[in-house]
Amino acid sequence: MDQTKRPERSSGPLTLAIDIGGTHLKAGVLDAADAVRAGPGRIDTPHPSPPAVVVEGLAGIVGPLGRFDRISIGFPGVVRDGKVMTAPNLGTEAWHGYPPRGQTGGAVRQARPHGERRDRPGLGRDRGTRPGVRDHAGHRHGVRPVHEWTPGPHLELSQHPVRGKKTYDQYLGNAAFQEVGRPRWNKRVEKAIGFIHTLTNCDVLYIGGGNSKHLKFELPPWVRIVSNEAGITGGIRLWDAKLDDMFPAA
Repeated sequence: MDQTKRPERSSGPLTLAIDIGGTHLKAGVLDAADAVRAGPGRIDTPHPSPPAVVVEGLAGIVGPLGRFDRISIGFPGVVRDGKVMTAPNLGTEAWHGYPPRGQTGGAVRQARPHGERRDRPGLGRDRGTRPGVRDHAGHRHGVRPVHEWTPGPHLELSQHPVRGKKTYDQYLGNAAFQEVGRPRWNKRVEKAIGFIHTLTNCDVLYIGGGNSKHLKFELPPWVRIVSNEAGITGGIRLWDAKLDDMFPAA
């Protein structure tokens, strides 16, 4: 993808937004107005994915982006007190206890101190005041409540059983899509939308992730498809003053 640096000057700080996913690693530089000034760059996530290999891959795409003043990071697992607790699609055993923020310089905010990377796309889209839910239909399935575009309590719904012994991740993730095919996978997603709505009573459900482009059924009027790039553009939202209480040390 385009990694050309834009020459325009910004009147505010430049944010390096990093999106670590089980399928791709992405990074871009955003200005204070949420416009992309450099990148986004993207590479396939290496597998196996131990921390050193992922950090090396990120360094390769961040290097050409130029200067930045602060950093936001989205990570595909649970991070608590600055350390990784789970990383199902990268390898929990290799990542457990790893401090992603400790490998960067400057001011860093990570989505989120007690959550994971699905906060970022939700923040990148939801700027209203109604309760909303972000649903990720990509390599890994996941859900995040959002209210007044502030992340709510973390739900690791991807690891919750949805049918028999299968979790949402196993039922709707990319491996399931490849195994059962698009028609059957669409039926599963349609059912899951109903389950999530019953669970959360959300006013809006945002669906993103690489496989969201394969949705072919008629969506309810309260469901919105959002760009997969929201994982990058949502990075600027982590630095909004409304979220300062979430990041007292940033």
